[in-house]
Amino acid sequence: MKIICIGRNYADHAKELKNAVPEKPVFFMKPDSALVIKNRPFFYPDFSKDVHHEVELVIKISKLGRRISEKFADQYYSEIALGVDFTARDLQGEMKSKGLPWEIAKAFDYSAPVSDFVKLSSLEEPQGIDFRMDINGKTVQQGNSRDMIFNFDRIISYVSQFITLKTGDMIFSGTPSGVGPVQINDHIECFLEEKKMMDFFVK
Repeated sequence: MKIICIGRNYADHAKELKNAVPEKPVFFMKPDSALVIKNRPFFYPDFSKDVHHEVELVIKISKLGRRISEKFADQYYSEIALGVDFTARDLQGEMKSKGLPWEIAKAFDYSAPVSDFVKLSSLEEPQGIDFRMDINGKTVQQGNSRDMIFNFDRIISYVSQFITLKTGDMIFSGTPSGVGPVQINDHIECFLEEKKMMDFFVK
């Protein structure tokens, strides 16, 4: 199982981090040891002093595919979840300044909590999915899939030109604006439309 993450897929988020809006999907990967399920706590790593939250829509690949045409990409997923791409922003900034890869900032253990998956067909607006994150009862991020620069089909088509997608692979589709730091004891809740999908603490 692979965790594939799309970066800079919401224009407002790219701007808030002073990044250029990409012309093609930007992706990186997390190992399976990053995965956290069943609302288990996120343990703040001791190697960072500036860990940020990034809530994202996550799709699960349902069958093997390589070099998938965009017009057929919707046949490769049918379920969606919410995930949090925790990012050690201080380490990321250091790596970016040196032109080095981001793995230590993005791919560390337990950096990818994911909710249970639900059928896309069960959503009221599968073409325009609302989602949000609350911390300590206050909304800090909210987005809609319509605002993605690259939609799910485009992402699948693009990534599969380079990497074979396998059943069970997860794709984090990018985060909207509003990212920011988390602190120990923060209470994190994430909602897909109005359904609470995640409810956990930072420890």
